[in-house]
Amino acid sequence: MQSESRGRPVFSGRLASFPSSAFQRLNRVLGDITPESFAYANAPVALTIGEPQDPTPAFIADIVNDNRALFAKYPPVAGTASFRAAVARWLARRFSVPLSAFDADTQILPLNGSREGLFHALFPLCQNDRNGGKPVVLIPNPYYVTYPAAAVAAGAEPYYVPSRAETGFLPDFNSVPEAILKRTVAAFFCSPSNPEGGCATREQWRRVFELADLYDFTVLADECYCEIYDDEPPLGSLQVRYETTGGFERLLSFHSLSKRSNAPGLRSGFVFGPKNLIGPMTLFRNTCAPQVPIPVMEASAAAWSDEAHVEAMRAVYRERFAIARRLLGNQKGFRVPKGSFYIWLDVGDGEAFAKTLWRKAGVRVLPGAFMGLEQIPGNPASNPGHAYVRIALVHDSLTIEAALERVAETLKSGT
Repeated sequence: MQSESRGRPVFSGRLASFPSSAFQRLNRVLGDITPESFAYANAPVALTIGEPQDPTPAFIADIVNDNRALFAKYPPVAGTASFRAAVARWLARRFSVPLSAFDADTQILPLNGSREGLFHALFPLCQNDRNGGKPVVLIPNPYYVTYPAAAVAAGAEPYYVPSRAETGFLPDFNSVPEAILKRTVAAFFCSPSNPEGGCATREQWRRVFELADLYDFTVLADECYCEIYDDEPPLGSLQVRYETTGGFERLLSFHSLSKRSNAPGLRSGFVFGPKNLIGPMTLFRNTCAPQVPIPVMEASAAAWSDEAHVEAMRAVYRERFAIARRLLGNQKGFRVPKGSFYIWLDVGDGEAFAKTLWRKAGVRVLPGAFMGLEQIPGNPASNPGHAYVRIALVHDSLTIEAALERVAETLKSGT
């Protein structure tokens, strides 16, 4: 049931704990603030949403158009053979796993973007209580809002695990009490992490899987940023799991073209995993989710098969991070992430800085606290995102340079 509060829809019952959107919260916080400069007020820059502003490769739109007649057909839930084959080749190439190690027809499932799959994956996993209690889903803190939303909707108990600098900006699931682990059915693990850009080492991946094996839970590996890096590609869940066990047990790995191919509007991704996990998810999606249109899958197959446009995209992000290093490199705590296109910048108080930056410079950034929650209720500093802002380098280099100059000047002024 839904009711109204201050003009905003809210949920009751089980969905009362449904998480709110960080961007809606930001709009409320900044809504009454007007940039002091007329020029900035008329030329604001939003570095908030991780939506690439670079053009989508032309061949993607061309292939969709060439196959437009296929919009008249219902798409198969398992995807087309050409889509699955292209994804399988990419997985083998990207993560050094032999094609013979998995079956593309039963272990790859197309998605309308990875978010849809991350949400739906929990429903087959959370059907029953675990060890006499409500099923638990481990969630990094800060988090992508879909994680707790999925847990709440599926009837599970979210358990938040802090991601801080001392843990490589990734959650340390070994810190979770055993009583919680015994009820855990799934754990979200994002590498490169959003919002921080931390990348899991081989040892970190192994520790996650060791816990999953010990307590029999599924690792939901959100790897949608794994193609955005400087020199060294981030390790993936598939390669570490295969190196360790020769298989992919207790793993669902999610990927998307939104970031890799500058195609967030295409709504195309996939999930990979063992048959015993992909099968129930396929059955669930067959009745509860819209399928990926065939023209989109044809274009996606071409995108997963092409590396040139991705290499060009990485070169663009290298240029933008070079600008950020030049303008913000003297800021305490500044770091270029190992993966993703975000700067996770320590400014002391993220919300206060976001307000000041918007008022003085007409630039919007996302307070880190809006993507997390307080580990100790009533203590804002216990929110692992409290001190930070997330800056998305998604605009062209000239826009990024102008915006980061304003960020640097605001930091320098200290007001």
